[in-house]
This record gives sequence, C-alpha cells and structure tokens, in this order.
Amino acid sequence: MSLIIKYFLWILLLIIAPIIIYFFVGFSEKREDIKWGVNFSSKQAEFLGIDAKETYLALIEDLGFKNIKISVHWDLIEKDFEKYDFSFLDWQIQKAKENDVDLILAIGMRTPRWPECHIPKWAKELSKKDQQSSIINLIEEIVFRYKNEETIVGWQIENEVFLTTFGECPWKDIDFFEKEIETIKAIDKKRPVIVTDSGELSFWIASSKTKGDILGVTTYKTIWQRNIKKYISYFLPPIFYERRANLVKILFDKEVIGVELQAEPWCVNSIMNSSLEEQAKTMNLEQFRKNVDFAKRTGIKEFYFWGGEWWYYMLTTYGDDKIWNEVKEMLN
Repeated sequence: MSLIIKYFLWILLLIIAPIIIYFFVGFSEKREDIKWGVNFSSKQAEFLGIDAKETYLALIEDLGFKNIKISVHWDLIEKDFEKYDFSFLDWQIQKAKENDVDLILAIGMRTPRWPECHIPKWAKELSKKDQQSSIINLIEEIVFRYKNEETIVGWQIENEVFLTTFGECPWKDIDFFEKEIETIKAIDKKRPVIVTDSGELSFWIASSKTKGDILGVTTYKTIWQRNIKKYISYFLPPIFYERRANLVKILFDKEVIGVELQAEPWCVNSIMNSSLEEQAKTMNLEQFRKNVDFAKRTGIKEFYFWGGEWWYYMLTTYGDDKIWNEVKEMLN
C-alpha cells in the first residue's frame, strides 16, 4: 500500500470516526413525561374488517387517547371531481371535541397507510399539472373548513415525501411540496405544519430545510425487508435519534416528534394474509414493550403509535387484549 493511500485512509478515519462516535456512542436519559398519541386511518380499519367509527371511539373512550393523528385520504374526501364529502371527518372532529382530544390532520396526495398516495380514480389519468391543481384545491377546502376548530392542533402535509423507495406514487416534486406548505400557512397562520421523514433511512436534513415548522419522524424496529427477503431489526441506538433531533434544533430551530412508533406487525404479506404466528415475528406484547422503552430513550417527548386499528382488530377478532390493556394501563 502506497504512502499516499495510507495517509488518505488515516485522514478519512479522522473525519468519519468523530461522526460515528457522535451519532452512535452514548446513552440517553430515559424519560417518563412523553405525550402519547395514536394514528388513525378509516381505510386501515375497513381493510382489517372492523368498523371504523367503533374503532375510533374505542381508542378515545376505552383507551383514553387525548392525541390522535388522522389520515385524511384524498380518495375518500373527493371521490368525484370537486365533490367533497366531509361527513366522516366532521364526525371524527366532533367526537374529538366532545372528549377533549387534540387532532393532527394529515392531508395531501400522500397520506399515511399503503399505498401512500391515495389518488381518486378520476384523478389518476390527469396530467401532473392537473393533479397538482386538484391537490391544492383539496388542501384549501380542508384548511378553510377546519381552521377555526380548536381541537385541531396541527397539519401534517403529505407523508415522507423524501422516501421515494416506498409507496405507489406517480411523482415527487419538492417545489410543489413547498407550495403546499405555503398554501396551508396562507390560510391558517396559527397552527404548525408538520413535515415527516424516515427515522431510520434519513439524517433529516432535507426535510428540516423545508418551510415546515415541526419535523415528524418514524420509528420502526423489526420489519420484513423486501430487498433482502428476510426479517431485520434495526441496530440504530436511541442516541442516534436524540443526536439528530439536537442537530435539527440547533441548525433549523425545529422540534422533532415521533409521528409513527411501530406497534403493529410488518410482515412479508399484509396482516390479513399473515398468520398470527407470522404477525408475532415483528409485533407482540414483548416487542411492543421494547419499542416503548426505546422511544423513552430517544429524547423525543411526543410519539404517535402506529397500529391502533390492529390492536382493536386483535381484541375483537381473536380476543387478544394484551397490547390493548397494556396501552390502557400506560394512559391511565
């Protein structure tokens, strides 16, 4: 090995080593003051064969959640061009008001739950320009309608737009994404806009540079990795999340919250096409407790569980109340 190559490797090591130490070495203080919330998608409830209204009410009235993030799917709100149906969302907001629940509404083309981009049939054949025009109209309709609802505390715009390897979406356009943020802020100057990013597959820089006010990140621990066709557990330590969150605060003056904390299975196939034994490989009571403990050690003080619909499905379909009761005990 030549002397030049040796010097180069030493210099590279001196640059990389401090970065590795900063992000991966150290222990976070375990915090017990986390604000716990839960995600909710009526589509997911219906996919699991459970009643969406019943599930939503159970999360509020039985478990006692006071913070819920609702996926407002475009293809449910606007099934026909410029004919908006807000009846179910109105009902969800009313029930939240009655129970002193704070809501975040996730809006846009790309909202949480597969296939990520929930495009109405009539819009799928439109040009990109016309699709974007309809999306802006959708955002304006939603924000104008609900901007005076005190129970709504924030808007999540789109979902993990920088994670292009996941989901079935026709295009990615960051300039348009910024326009969506501007559209919300022009109508509602009071509530923050949340931009989301992958907790495991990103350093959060690009998402933090946007005009959003809060960065929301995902936290998944054990999943089926389709590229290598096997189950994996992310090795990333809690300190990796805390240090990145600190950088986001220092560099961009933005808070980081956990918008998806894994609390349901991530299997080879969908939950409905997976046995209970297969589901348990990535989520059971033991794994749930590990994920909660992990969240407590990240330094992040607000998390929204990903899997409330599945808990109710397990409870009502199989009589499995283990995670359901665990959550109830956490919140009460």
